[in-house]
Amino acid sequence: MKSTILIPLLTAATQTAAHGYVSNLVINGVYFRGWNPSTDPYSSSPPIGVGWETPNLSNGFVTPDEASTDSIICHINATNPRGYATVAAGDEIYLQWVPTPWPDSHHGPVLDYLANCGESCETVDKTSLEFFKISGPGLIDGSSPPGIWADDQLIANGNGWLVQIPASIAPGNYVLRHEIIALHGAGSENGAQLYPQCFNLVITGSGNVSPSGVAGPDLYTPTDPGILINIYQVLTSYIVPGPALIPQASSIVQSSSAITATGTPTPGGTTTTTSSTLTTTTSSTTTTTTTTATTTTGGSGTSTQTLWGQCGGSGWTGATACPAAATCTSYSDFYSQCIPS
Repeated sequence: MKSTILIPLLTAATQTAAHGYVSNLVINGVYFRGWNPSTDPYSSSPPIGVGWETPNLSNGFVTPDEASTDSIICHINATNPRGYATVAAGDEIYLQWVPTPWPDSHHGPVLDYLANCGESCETVDKTSLEFFKISGPGLIDGSSPPGIWADDQLIANGNGWLVQIPASIAPGNYVLRHEIIALHGAGSENGAQLYPQCFNLVITGSGNVSPSGVAGPDLYTPTDPGILINIYQVLTSYIVPGPALIPQASSIVQSSSAITATGTPTPGGTTTTTSSTLTTTTSSTTTTTTTTATTTTGGSGTSTQTLWGQCGGSGWTGATACPAAATCTSYSDFYSQCIPS
């Protein structure tokens, strides 16, 4: 059955789930797996993904006093992924966050950077990466504390964020660094929570812009005005942490992104010329490419979503049925979730 509730009435379990990560990317409707820090570290052979790999402890956040360390680059003890996704300059990428929904108390900016890897993002030394900012909205409306922030737009759009690769960026191998900075505790020093996530991309196109960047440990300091701030007061302005946006950055309207196919990350060292790679199964003699798409209406899907998983919303094409002990609950036109009954 379906029910509708206001976001502030979320269960205590959801409200306190302060740790999160990006589970997948969606590029032109194609799903690409990231890295699951809750399960993948314990697998002897985790699937190849496009997300930088971290131990389970990295299911949490980076503190401001760690901003000058390697932990801020792609999260604590992050190592290179074994695959990448291909995207054309000018295209948009949707980044899906877990838990769903993101805790509504964790207000703050949502930031996106790129760094050129040179020959390979699968082998690059992360300390050599220099990031330039391509997106970085922060405070939307500060008139009623704690205000409306970029992360509120993320929650309203399927618990994900849409970022556009600048159309004029030169083709090459890049790390996309995506980050939420939660400011609910930022009124005291070292109280902000930083959630950096990194993904390997091959960007195609005919652009010729190669912006200079900043090393990860030089992006922020613990006392930056956008990191040490009391959001429980009327704010007329907010200084977004980090360097300024590059001139080629564009502001786009946030929305969710329907998944129409499942993509296979391209293993490092493999050349690709397409903007997305669909699911591929390979043996020694044959290669079979399959595209998957599920269409459901009004909760009549034949597959069952997992507890806390998405079960509906505008453009949603996945499972709409919940487990027996859960209800598909709508939080907005764009997002419904399987909540324990």
